[in-house]
Amino acid sequence: MKKEYGLLHCSELGEYYLTSDSIIHTYSRHTEYALIINEIPKEDIENFFKIACQIGGYILFPGYIVNKKQTINGARGFHPRICDRFDLTLECIRLYYNGTINKELNPLGEVIKRYDDFFKLFTDFKGYCEFFLLQDLTNDLYSKIEFFIPFTGFITKPRPSSTDEYKLYMENSIKFVEKRNKRILEYNKNMK
Repeated sequence: MKKEYGLLHCSELGEYYLTSDSIIHTYSRHTEYALIINEIPKEDIENFFKIACQIGGYILFPGYIVNKKQTINGARGFHPRICDRFDLTLECIRLYYNGTINKELNPLGEVIKRYDDFFKLFTDFKGYCEFFLLQDLTNDLYSKIEFFIPFTGFITKPRPSSTDEYKLYMENSIKFVEKRNKRILEYNKNMK
């Protein structure tokens, strides 16, 4: 199968085929959100989508298939307890680094474990967050995720369920992308 897009990394660390995935989803094109979306000014939704499409709104994950099972991108998008939310995905990654892969406690644990070789490159959760400039989605000790909307465990509905909750999700998502954009810009300046 020919791969049309992606990044192939080959070095002494190994060979990794990576694909990008969006961190922020506006859910504005989901029909079940029509009532919520219609209560928010159209220009706010358009601005949210525009910011979500900036570089700070994307991340790389392994794009190769292991044992004919879903990639991380696919699993996080289709899992009903994640629904493509990156903050919840990052919580699963944090749990993985803490040794929790049980699917009841960590919905993506088994999927992440399939890509053990990739995640071991970063040594620990702090290393992963610092490499991908995700510090603004964690606390200073890398022990807790700063969720976009209140989270009480993977039994909570993952998508915003009211207009107020959607506005909070939108506000926190935008803040995160803007902060990450600045981190990426600063990193780029320091590389020169």
